Amino acid sequence: MIAQIEVEKSKQFEGHNGAIYTLEPAYEMHMFFSGSSDNLVVEWNMKDQQQNKVVAKLPAKAMALKYILDRNILLVGQSLGGVHVIDLNKNEEVKLLQLHRQSIYDIQYLPEKECFWVAAGDGTLSVWSINDFSLITALQLCDKKIRSIAFNTILKEAAIGCGDGSIRIYDFETYEEKKIIKGHLDDFSVNAVYYHPNGKHLLSGSRDAYLNVWNIEKDYALINHIPAHNYAIYSIVFSPDMKLFATGSRDKTIKIWDAKNFEMLLRIDKTQYDGHTHSVNKLFWSDLNNYLISTGDDRAIMVWQIINYNSAPKVQR
Repeated sequence: MIAQIEVEKSKQFEGHNGAIYTLEPAYEMHMFFSGSSDNLVVEWNMKDQQQNKVVAKLPAKAMALKYILDRNILLVGQSLGGVHVIDLNKNEEVKLLQLHRQSIYDIQYLPEKECFWVAAGDGTLSVWSINDFSLITALQLCDKKIRSIAFNTILKEAAIGCGDGSIRIYDFETYEEKKIIKGHLDDFSVNAVYYHPNGKHLLSGSRDAYLNVWNIEKDYALINHIPAHNYAIYSIVFSPDMKLFATGSRDKTIKIWDAKNFEMLLRIDKTQYDGHTHSVNKLFWSDLNNYLISTGDDRAIMVWQIINYNSAPKVQR
């Protein structure tokens, strides 16, 4: 059965003075962080919009965020290649990691190995200890940007979206390259990778505007090549119940998809839903009220109430 859904804009946050590149859930379900070209990292409160606050002022654009819940640490990657470690218990920066010299595009945490992975615009991938922030390894993957990282903890693999149009599969224990998969246009960066919760598929979105579905059980064979958007896809996220996923694009739209059959269910745009006026750069799907949060170049953060009539959530007030 294809899901029947509706969407309604619940809230809109404004305050950044530049394009917003990244969003990240925080320590409470109703809280989240954003990072912007205005060099600020801001904490937002969906229950009380008067409680928003600046968490960090950086020397460069805030490009990537990763919150480490068990340590209450926020990792912030910026456009000059630095990774700032912010201790939220102390409300201060405790470390600056400066290996890369170009923009940081993604940071992902791997608790099983007590490390985090950093993707940079110089084509290198770095892996750092979460315990003492020492460098574990640095790998030169390609001569283009590295844009996205996803982990498969069952297979102990990492999928890494690269600027040359490839996705590289690495063993996250040995750091050995296992496979290079190609299905997007050459030199069109793979901006988003996401392992499907069903354990059988990897999803990827590229500057070529296609959404690709790869069959992990068949050696990452390409099984769906979907013309999903008009311009680059920048973000892929799944709903908390794993029945839906969303894509955000430079074409200013968000699309909601059925996670079982990869059918597009809904298009959120400016005309019909008062959506974004510029590129949609980042999404995340909150456990609170099934809220989908989106942001982009228009400096706005929008909170969408997604109602799935096959599994409607209880709304918290």
